[in-house]
Amino acid sequence: MEPPKSNNSARLPRKRFYRARAHSNPLSDSHFPVPITPSQVDYSYHFPYFFPSEGTSDSNGMAIDQKIRFADIGCGFGGLLVGLSILFPDILMIGMELRDKVTEYVKERILALRAANPGHQYENISVVRTNSMKYIPNYFEKGQLLKMFFLFPDPHFKEKNHRRRVISPHLLDEYAYALQVGGIIYTITDVEELGEWMRSCLEDHPLFEAIAEEELKVDQVVKLLASATEEGQKVARNGGQTFRAVYKRIAVAH
Repeated sequence: MEPPKSNNSARLPRKRFYRARAHSNPLSDSHFPVPITPSQVDYSYHFPYFFPSEGTSDSNGMAIDQKIRFADIGCGFGGLLVGLSILFPDILMIGMELRDKVTEYVKERILALRAANPGHQYENISVVRTNSMKYIPNYFEKGQLLKMFFLFPDPHFKEKNHRRRVISPHLLDEYAYALQVGGIIYTITDVEELGEWMRSCLEDHPLFEAIAEEELKVDQVVKLLASATEEGQKVARNGGQTFRAVYKRIAVAH
């Protein structure tokens, strides 16, 4: 939850000025810059407090992991990033969003939160407009990520459009590449058929293993899956049901 703003705090952007279509076609071509390799990701742009540009002051020497470790795929309006930032202030994390207006909103939201809160809060989160179904290897090295999030993705109901789903057997190969052994994929949806699809894809993949319910009960991230995002809050207001699948990256199949 975002803390209350002081009288001199920056004003948060209003979502109604950044509304866009609920989903975009992930197979269409879009025009935005993409790094050729993960080494070209500009950390000083995304996290200026921790990675000052040349000629700017040092970052106060704060200890922080030097690479992005969490990725929120299809981050929407950034609610999960905001919640995770408070829980993990020393972890760099990024949201990946295809819709330009929504990406711009998240950028403005993060800048406003940084300005409104003392102690350099929210400096560890950022967002990039990109197509994660095409460019995951351009952003992350092998085994770089600790957590990946897929919250309320587009269900693409028609069978001919299942190839557009963000969880699929071939895409899980790329996610397995980006996740370190022990890294976790979190998925949730309010569409039962999609929930079964995502669970089935993960269950059948040789590099993922379901996490026991006992472990999920003590995972402080799990409660955010259904509550942090606009989609999750809408489902809760309407009394809807959610379907969750959380899997761990393993070295080899048992």
